Amino acid sequence: MRGHAKAAYFRYTLQAKDAYELIINLRLDEAENALYQLKVSEPDNLIVYHIEDYVDFFKIFITEDKALFRKLEKNKYRRLRKIRSGDKKSPYYLYAQAEINLHWALLRIKFGEYLSAFNEVSDAYQLLKKNQAKFPDFMANKKSLGILHSIVGSVPDKYRWGVKLIGKIDGSIKQGKKEIESVLAYAETHDDFIFREETEIMYAFLLLHLSNQGDKAWEVISKSKMDPVKNPLGCFVQANIALHAGKSKEAEAILRKRPYGKEFFDLPFLHFMNGLTKLYRLDAGAEADFLKFIKYQKGQSYIKEAYQKLAWNALIHGEESQYKHYMSLVKTKGNKRQEGDQAAYDDAMRGEKPDVRLLKARMLFDGGYYRQAHDLLRQYSVDDFAYADLRLEYLYRAARVSQKLGWYTEAIVHYLEVLDKKGDTDSYYPCNAALQIGIIYEQLGNIPKAREYFKKTLSIKPNEYRIALHGKAKAGLNRTK
Repeated sequence: MRGHAKAAYFRYTLQAKDAYELIINLRLDEAENALYQLKVSEPDNLIVYHIEDYVDFFKIFITEDKALFRKLEKNKYRRLRKIRSGDKKSPYYLYAQAEINLHWALLRIKFGEYLSAFNEVSDAYQLLKKNQAKFPDFMANKKSLGILHSIVGSVPDKYRWGVKLIGKIDGSIKQGKKEIESVLAYAETHDDFIFREETEIMYAFLLLHLSNQGDKAWEVISKSKMDPVKNPLGCFVQANIALHAGKSKEAEAILRKRPYGKEFFDLPFLHFMNGLTKLYRLDAGAEADFLKFIKYQKGQSYIKEAYQKLAWNALIHGEESQYKHYMSLVKTKGNKRQEGDQAAYDDAMRGEKPDVRLLKARMLFDGGYYRQAHDLLRQYSVDDFAYADLRLEYLYRAARVSQKLGWYTEAIVHYLEVLDKKGDTDSYYPCNAALQIGIIYEQLGNIPKAREYFKKTLSIKPNEYRIALHGKAKAGLNRTK
C-alpha cells in the first residue's frame, strides 16, 4: 500500500533561520548554498521560497542591474506558485506571498515601473489584511502592515493615482508606528522572533523620514543588534541614518569599521557615504571615496550626484578647472531616477557656480557641524551677496543653522524672510522654509500653525526635491490630524 505524500508546510527551522541570517549579513553566496541544502534536507518546507526571494531582492536592489532584474523576475511567479501549494492554515501562507509582492514592488519602483509596482503593493496589502483577520497575533504580519499604514499618508501628489490602485488603507503614521512598536516590544521578550532586525530598520527609517525624529531614529538603530563590524548591511543602515540625522562624525566612525571580504556582497554606496563624511568636514580626501564609488557602482543611480559632490569638493579647495570638469560629467553620466541625481543634473544645466562661502556653510550644516556653520555665516551679512538668489540662500542657510541650534524665533524670522523674498525662484529654499516652519510649530505644540505651513509647503512647487519635500509635508499633515 502506497503511503501518503507528506504535506508541504512553512516553518522557520534552525537551518532556515541560518539561511535568512546569512542573507541579512549580505553573505549571499553562502546563503544560496544553505538554501540548496535546505531544499535537500527539508524538501516539504516551503519557507525556503520566502527566504530565497530576499537573495534576488538584495542582488537587484544593490546592483540596479536591469538585465538581472528581467532574468530573475520569473522567479517571483515560480515561488508564488510553490507557496500556494502549501498549508493554507499556516500564518506564513498569505504572509510569504505578500512579502514577495512587496519585494518586487520595491524593485519595480527602482526601475520606474510604477503601475506594476502599485498593483503588487495592492496585492500585498489585501493578502496582509486577510492574514491579519485570520491570525491577529502573528507579529511578522503586523510589521509589514505597520509600514504600509505609515507610508501611504505621505505619498506625494505625483503618485496619488497609485494609492487609488492600492485601495483604501485605513491607517496613519501614528497607527503604523504603534503597530511596529508593538512588534519591537514583542521582539524584546521573544528571542526567537527572526524579523527583529528588519523591524528595527523599518522603524528607524519611519522615525527619520515620516516622523521627523532623526535623533530618535539614531537612538533606535545604534542600539540595534545589527553589527556594522560584521555586517555591511548593518554598516550601511547605521551610517545612512547617522548622516541623515546630522551625525557625520558617528557615520564616519561606523564606516571605518566596515567589513571587507569576498564572502560579502559588495555594497559600493558605502564609498559614497564615506565621501560625504569627509566633504561635510571640508576634507579634500572626499575625492578618492567618490571616485571609488563611481568605479565600483554597477547601476546608474547616484552617479550624477557623485560627480556633483566631486565638483563641490574641487570648488571648496580652489580647483576651478576640476569643478568644471566634474560638472560637465554630471550632464552625461548616470540617470535621473533619484531626486539627488535630478537635482545635480538641473544644477549642471543651469551652469551657475555656487558661492563658495555658502557652499562651505551648507556642507558643515549637512554634516551636523552647526556651530562651525554658524561661525562661518556670522562673518557675513545679507548685503555681502550681490545677487538676489544668493541673498535668499544666505537667509535660508542662516535659518537652517538657527533651527538646529534651537534658536526657533530667529529661525522662523529668517524662514519668513525667505518666503517674503522668494520672487519667481524655482529653488527649493522657499518650499523647505515653509516645511521647516511647520516642523518648528509642530515641535512647539502649535498644531494649527504647523498645519498652515505644511499646506503652504504643498502650494510651492520647486524644481528640486519637490517629491521629498511634499512627501514630508504630507507626513506632517498626517501626523497632526
